[in-house]
Amino acid sequence: MFTRYLKLPLLVGLSILAAIASIIFGVSRADALQVALKPNSPKLGDTVSVWISANNPPTVSLGSKQYPVFAMTPNRWRAFIPTTPLDKAGLKQVVVTGDGLQQTLKMPLGNRQFPTQRIWIDESGGGSEPTDYEWDKVSAFKKLVTPQKLWNGAFLRPNGGEITTVFGVQRYYNGVFANDYYHRGVDYGGGVGSPVVAPAAGYIRLVGTVGQGFRLHGNTIGLDHGQGVASIFLHLSKIYVKEGDFVKAGQTIGAVGATGAVTGAHLHWGLYVNGEAIDPVAWRYEAIE
Repeated sequence: MFTRYLKLPLLVGLSILAAIASIIFGVSRADALQVALKPNSPKLGDTVSVWISANNPPTVSLGSKQYPVFAMTPNRWRAFIPTTPLDKAGLKQVVVTGDGLQQTLKMPLGNRQFPTQRIWIDESGGGSEPTDYEWDKVSAFKKLVTPQKLWNGAFLRPNGGEITTVFGVQRYYNGVFANDYYHRGVDYGGGVGSPVVAPAAGYIRLVGTVGQGFRLHGNTIGLDHGQGVASIFLHLSKIYVKEGDFVKAGQTIGAVGATGAVTGAHLHWGLYVNGEAIDPVAWRYEAIE
């Protein structure tokens, strides 16, 4: 009987010691991995932020693909999952592993209808096909994932012209439907020479010109905002920056033109997240951090 009563204070004491240890050495194992998705019900083209509370660097994956994770504050981490019009709508599963634990979050990816457009391009000069040099330079730029977050808050409008083509449009080129294609950005119908400004801070990582073989994209600027987020600006008439320059949000970096494969003067602004072209609209009106 005496032994049975002795066990109760012993257990209480052990519980108190465990609580003290959790305070000294960090959160308890049960609380070590907490995960949230924003938005939790995205649609095609949205960027999904995965926020994680964990003591150690976690991993984030969807299907067979793993996404970069960055420390935002002590014990708080963030990853971006891009979605595109080429993805299939439906229930997805985001798997987060950290601190010896694993969580699987359901992510219902909603469908979205995108408009269809027919355009005609003069192909006599081969202008609708990129050169190998152009393709390699642009592809390498889109794959950049640098560690520092350089943007702050909502992105700015890069040009004052009216929007002539929205994100995600599907196209018939010269009467032929382009399979596995979607318009990877937003077009602004600004006049030739009208300013193009940086929508957010970053480093210039790509400058390409028609003279260098940028036959499809025309005069091009690639701006790295950090952590897998990057802007690309196409068809420019003038370029005011060089590779390696740091630019601030709102700084003029070029001018609208009609270079490359175009039907008229405009700015094409594409926003890429972890190599995928996503809808920039949310980034323009929300502070996606």
